[in-house]
Amino acid sequence: MDIHRLEVFCKVVELKSFTKAAEAVFLSQPTVSEHIRSLEEMLEERLVDRLGREALPTQAGQILYKYARKIIRLRQETIQAMADYRGALAGHLTIGASTIPGAYILPQQVGAFKKLHPAIQITLSIGNSRTVADGVLSGDTEFGIVGARWSDPALEWKEILDDELVLAVYPSHPFAKKKSVAPAQLLNEPMIIRERDSGTRKVVTHLLDKHLDLAKSQIVAEMGSTEAVRQGIKSEVGIAVLSRLAVAEDIERGSLVAVPLTNIHLSRPFYLITRKNRQASPVCSTFLDFLQQAPN
Repeated sequence: MDIHRLEVFCKVVELKSFTKAAEAVFLSQPTVSEHIRSLEEMLEERLVDRLGREALPTQAGQILYKYARKIIRLRQETIQAMADYRGALAGHLTIGASTIPGAYILPQQVGAFKKLHPAIQITLSIGNSRTVADGVLSGDTEFGIVGARWSDPALEWKEILDDELVLAVYPSHPFAKKKSVAPAQLLNEPMIIRERDSGTRKVVTHLLDKHLDLAKSQIVAEMGSTEAVRQGIKSEVGIAVLSRLAVAEDIERGSLVAVPLTNIHLSRPFYLITRKNRQASPVCSTFLDFLQQAPN
């Protein structure tokens, strides 16, 4: 059974589309269709149903997908084990991360890790916390790092990094000249928040809800990325609570000001999420050991 065809089949199942799968594996759509047809002929079973614009696995396809993922992972583990035997760790690692760890923490750690293990290829996918978790559950990523936690029996969570949150305002805002601001004063200000599945939004809502009635706050914009929120503050759309990591350069340059909230220290952990009962590959284990030993 050709492993490359199994990889193509898995992409069709995961993306629910022949067209998207073709783009993901850099093949033409007819070639992807031919790979699926060849698998169906070999197994004498229909594997994928085309239902409108979606391509969904049949029951036989669901069974094949389960084992195809295992075969693909086993091949990768074999390559890594042989490289390890030669004394040179090699292979491919796919990581998922929410915006803050993905944009401001992991790139530096990946760079340092690559200097130690240049033969390892690392792919970093950035999305909101829920998207990252979905990637871990589906097996598209070996692990994820996110800023929010919720109940999911299929996932394991471990605190791995800390993040400080700050109230960020534009320089001409009245708060910019204050030593601190009482939480209740936020209710009178236009606020920008992240989208509903954002880890930052969940944590900020949880922390501030202890000190004020957020239902009375003036939400003027809901934005899908930290960068959009930063630019919204600079454009004086409103103010927002963001990770200090995300606005550190702006604060240093004076384009944004971090204002302390009276008697509140806003911080949150970042969580390492993995799929329960899934053994990590050698490359993944080595990278996680490196990440947890690195200074915050």
